Amino acid sequence: MSPFLRQTLVIARRDFLAVAGTPTFLLFLLAPLLMIGIAFTGGSGASSVAESAAKAARIAWIAAPENGSDLKETDKRLRGGGLVGLPVLDVIPAHGDDRALAIKLFGDKSLDYFAVAFGSLEQPVILHEANSFRSASYLEEVADQLLRSRKAGVTADASLSRAAMEPLKAERSGVGGRRATAYAAVFGIFFLTLLLAGQAVGMLAEEKSSKVIEILAAAVPLEAVFLGKLIGMFGVALLFVSFWGMLIGGGLMLTSGGAAMVAGLDPAVGLVPFLLLCAAYFTMSYMLIGAVFLGAGAQAATMREIQLLSLPITVAQVLMFTWCSSASSAPGSTLARAAEAFPFSSPMAMAARAANDPALWPHLLALGWQLLWVAIMIFFSARLFRLGVLKSGGGLKALFSRRMASR
Repeated sequence: MSPFLRQTLVIARRDFLAVAGTPTFLLFLLAPLLMIGIAFTGGSGASSVAESAAKAARIAWIAAPENGSDLKETDKRLRGGGLVGLPVLDVIPAHGDDRALAIKLFGDKSLDYFAVAFGSLEQPVILHEANSFRSASYLEEVADQLLRSRKAGVTADASLSRAAMEPLKAERSGVGGRRATAYAAVFGIFFLTLLLAGQAVGMLAEEKSSKVIEILAAAVPLEAVFLGKLIGMFGVALLFVSFWGMLIGGGLMLTSGGAAMVAGLDPAVGLVPFLLLCAAYFTMSYMLIGAVFLGAGAQAATMREIQLLSLPITVAQVLMFTWCSSASSAPGSTLARAAEAFPFSSPMAMAARAANDPALWPHLLALGWQLLWVAIMIFFSARLFRLGVLKSGGGLKALFSRRMASR
């Protein structure tokens, strides 16, 4: 083999291994699987929210005892004829003030009643939400078909039930809307944290390789260095979010559909407190994940090591998102409470809780809990950097010995 060809092949082998032998190339190979996994996770979360909303959807007849079983049979027969997409019919025994009971059903926090009928079958009164006319018309059809079955010989074009339709003035999002809002909050915090927090991992590694970090560590406490870098990177992230938030928000408000979507948001704590809590939880999520990335960057010496350490953190973020998206469709469950207590899933889970639960005091506890873990992560990241990279402190054994002596 000629020297030129041999040298060419050596360079080719070196460059091939430099690319194919890195974790980045593994990410490149697995990128389709990662994208499919994230898409499947997001799709399954959205489908879970839609399924829970469908289970909560209801229409109701407040009926006299002699009509209850007949209404159920008529409803079953009509649905068997091919009607789909209608909420489940609840037949509720009439007692006292039927109108007051109907209005009370619309205020139910666990179920979404889109239309409620009461009164006689011939002239029922049907209360319904402004966008639920189909459900109201179906209740009228149930009454009409029941009267037809009771009165033989009626012509096909005769309508025996003439309902008085009364649309409600105020629309509400209900259980399904609140859970959709909860899922949107979880996804928004996850996406922004995944997109922005990873920038912190390379910053510390660059300063470590240029010895800048050692100069900073000699001048100020290392914990202050880590916290300052984290706050500085969060400022950059906040600028990014503000810029795109204004563009997207302005675009939504300029379109009728976007404005209606924003107006339709009805989180349990109220819209303004919900937005403030989402901003606070995004801050905590960024600080927590950013502190972990800073710790990883402090231990890495090369870009290859940075990529290797960043991969499990990203996978863990996706797992936290999967957990919290499932919890958002089951508020109050053990799954949701566990996600709210675990520090790294707590920001997303508590944002979902703000959409489903009107209580505000748990959020004060959650923010304090998350802030404590931010301090813990900064402390341990700085300690590991001091022991493992700066070689100061005498190692873990000396660290524990000093702490025992101080006591």
